[in-house]
Amino acid sequence: MLLPEDDFPLHQTTAPLAQTMGGHPNAYDRFFFNAVSEDFYFGIALGLYPNRSVIDAAFSVLENGQQHSVFTSDLLTDRRTSVGPITIEIIEPLRVNRIVIDAPEQGLRADLTYTQMTETIEEPRQTMMDGSRIFMDVTRATQLGTWSGWFESPEGRHELHDNIIGTKDRSWGIRPVGEPLPGAPSTRAPQLCFFWAPLLIEEGGRHVMSFDDSAGRHLHHSGGRLPRVGTGPATAADGELAFRWRAGTRWMEDAEMTIGAESYELTPIGRFHMRGIGYNHPTYGHGKWHGGPVTAGEVLRTDDLNPLDYFNIHVQHIVRVQGSATGIGVVEQLIIGPYAPAGLTGLLDGVPTT
Repeated sequence: MLLPEDDFPLHQTTAPLAQTMGGHPNAYDRFFFNAVSEDFYFGIALGLYPNRSVIDAAFSVLENGQQHSVFTSDLLTDRRTSVGPITIEIIEPLRVNRIVIDAPEQGLRADLTYTQMTETIEEPRQTMMDGSRIFMDVTRATQLGTWSGWFESPEGRHELHDNIIGTKDRSWGIRPVGEPLPGAPSTRAPQLCFFWAPLLIEEGGRHVMSFDDSAGRHLHHSGGRLPRVGTGPATAADGELAFRWRAGTRWMEDAEMTIGAESYELTPIGRFHMRGIGYNHPTYGHGKWHGGPVTAGEVLRTDDLNPLDYFNIHVQHIVRVQGSATGIGVVEQLIIGPYAPAGLTGLLDGVPTT
């Protein structure tokens, strides 16, 4: 199968571009954006799953304790970045994107432009195995930027004038998506711990990512400084996250990030549930086939959600940054199974009361 894009000199193997990652069913290529402020948060995810012939996307707005989402999915026949009421346009690669949302039935509409503010950092490749099978093999690029334009949700309308910051995450590779693969049961222990924290301060971005095992040891880990565009390249740096935990949950109470000699106190001021853009959603999880085109919505009252329900544990905390500098950012947390640093011993138990 040939695509129009095969006319561009982009090939990495002898196969046409439609054949990716050696045909692995869990191949994916995803855009993720967020916008972070003291008053609201929105997130966008759009993924292509070429070996499943699926494209899906979601947009979700958190405001006034309500999280409004629209999900959409369809058959993938080319390499467009548009599905149902959600479109992502690449205006300048790795620099400017336009996002258009037109989902009136869900009360969600937007015409937004994201513009790069910091340099981009490439996280080290993250590879995990399930016995002899690939469980995850991912490359991710992260940068911070500003938003202009407008968006509407049932909570109201906002005009943005480059005064709202956010993160752009482009990742691709192989990760668990869609329906479970056939074959023998997994041999992996039911444990996954992922932290991802991009922050914006006056001089640029700070970033720490970590996959940890059940004892808290790093399986994959990176930190970096992302200077503002034009002031120098992004550089790797020793970075760590230390948490105080909220009893009865798998979420942080607050945290500290260290990057070299720098230290930042991270205080949550909001909590966005990643299910709102498809991550581990019970129905509209990434890469699933719904029999044809589908668009649907969901409304969550975040204070009413069970923090130990599997579908609710994956979150991004909006955090206020203080310490070596001030700013704003997010700390993403997903902890499944035991994690000794938080006192977690079961699959979905909560942090014990001390």
